[in-house]
Amino acid sequence: MGAFGWAMKKILTVMLLAHWVAVAMCQTIGVQAPKSVYVGDNFTVRFTIDARVSSFADPDFGGLRKLQGPSTSMSSSISFAGGRSTATVQSTYSYVLGADKEGTFTIGPATCKVDGKELHSESWTVSVVKPTAAQQAQRQQQQQQQQQRRAYNPWGDEPQQSAAAEITDKNLFVRASVSKTNPYQGEQVIVTYKIYTQVAISDYGIDKLPDNRGFWAEDLTPQGGRMKQYEEVVDGQRYQVAEIRRGALFAQQSGNLAIEPLDMTVLAMVQRSRRRTGSIFDLLDDAFFNSREAVQRQLSSRRIAMKVKPLPDAPDGFTGAVGHFDVEGGLAEGSVKLGDAVSYKITISGAGNLMLVGAPSPKFPSTFEAYEPQVDDNLHRGENGVSGSRTYEWVIIPRSQGQYTIPEFQFVYFDPSAGRYVTKTIAAQTLEVAKGDGRGGSQGVGKDDVKLLGNDIGYIHPIGSLSTKGDGGRVPLVFWIVLAAVVLATVGADLYIKKHRADELDVVGTRQKRAVRMARKRLKQAEVHLRAGEQAPFYEAIYRAIWGCLADKYSIELSRLSRETVAECLQNKQVADEQQARIMKVLQDVDMARFAPGDAHAQMQSIYDETLQTIVALS
Repeated sequence: MGAFGWAMKKILTVMLLAHWVAVAMCQTIGVQAPKSVYVGDNFTVRFTIDARVSSFADPDFGGLRKLQGPSTSMSSSISFAGGRSTATVQSTYSYVLGADKEGTFTIGPATCKVDGKELHSESWTVSVVKPTAAQQAQRQQQQQQQQQRRAYNPWGDEPQQSAAAEITDKNLFVRASVSKTNPYQGEQVIVTYKIYTQVAISDYGIDKLPDNRGFWAEDLTPQGGRMKQYEEVVDGQRYQVAEIRRGALFAQQSGNLAIEPLDMTVLAMVQRSRRRTGSIFDLLDDAFFNSREAVQRQLSSRRIAMKVKPLPDAPDGFTGAVGHFDVEGGLAEGSVKLGDAVSYKITISGAGNLMLVGAPSPKFPSTFEAYEPQVDDNLHRGENGVSGSRTYEWVIIPRSQGQYTIPEFQFVYFDPSAGRYVTKTIAAQTLEVAKGDGRGGSQGVGKDDVKLLGNDIGYIHPIGSLSTKGDGGRVPLVFWIVLAAVVLATVGADLYIKKHRADELDVVGTRQKRAVRMARKRLKQAEVHLRAGEQAPFYEAIYRAIWGCLADKYSIELSRLSRETVAECLQNKQVADEQQARIMKVLQDVDMARFAPGDAHAQMQSIYDETLQTIVALS
């Protein structure tokens, strides 16, 4: 076959591929592959989708050997008709397969997701046959002609060789950037990981995420892994940039910290190029006719050093909030009947470390019965970080009639941009507690009831033998029993009131008593998220359980809570070495587990069991 015939064959191949593309565009997921190949041949299978794909699952290749793939590409175009523009996007996933033995093989359906909808391709059957003697001779002849064409050199230089373009640290690298390198403790810092490339990339995978030791981390990567792509000029060179991961970091301690490197593997598609020979074969020097070679590269981002500033001395009421916040809330209503319940809400909204803020402590009158608050989160993790709101709702029940004032509530947070503490206030409110209708629960005693009680006592008359003229003034035994019961009840009530008031003043003792109880309650929330497979809220509940328990148990201010302060406190309180080691280990494991590779559910279960054992030991 002459050179012209060989070129025509290539052109016919192009036309045939174009036909396959046209047919595939009529399907949901188009399949492009030959129907028949020879034993020992390598061939390409392509799946095309006329949309942007969020995820793609490999098909079953039915005994054919996968040599390479998937190689991914995406093309977009805009057409104008009738004064209107139409944009189209096409995603392509390609595999190189090897036909090692004779037979009929079926490539199963490929599966992908587009806008949350799952799509499937049709199956494809490939026949692998042995070439006849004549066909084998023809193939050998074609291979010899190709070798001769590669060796043909009319200028007398060395034989032409195809060489892959070189990949260097200049045309392909990964870089991490942070929004701030000198933040305050607890301040939100955005870290972004980007691939910079001047070569085509078909696939990538993250081998190791930074452990982010010393930070609380939140993943901000968009759902479905859809990357933000754009162009950027670095040192005078233009690069295609893809943001592969984004996160929010909150330093849990001050001092020198670091963001460790992210390690990843990239599969780059390198075009093999030809040297110009001045012959007719230069007409074939086109990207379509030249093969592309997959080259695997390991990339790592650079370590980023950060110097975290400590927070200034905190005023009363500070519970660890760092960012920009607002607060609102109060009583649901201004009046209530005695014994009925009323709710009191506090909503903290804004951007910052909302998930790490300690629960507020509004002051209620001592005659009110207040239950533990219900917490409702409405958090958003977007490109610019964590924002949203957290609402605390208390159910309170007045036990006495009258008019009561709930003092103003002050929420204190640290504003890192201003470098100072800011106080937001919910004004004081008055609650009118009216006399109940007797159908509810405990009704209590009001002022009117006391007056009526005094009048009622005047109408009580002696009964039976309590005092009669013929018994010599003897008082019966039942009187002394009732009197003793009344005295004991009065003394008991007085002791209970004194103890209750003492407990209210003993803030440290109250925190210690509730430490394990609150931790167990938060662990129940973590167990619910564990069963549902909800990773982010699970670790948040675990974090609040163990850190909150330690803060209450050992009276550590939330603003100073870190692994260093916990270790120092445990040593000062002479906690057993074995107990110290267990506590410090679970703190480290909780920080690192979210970013460890492997079975996420198994890691969550392990962390849950370890935290539960530690809290039980603390009790």
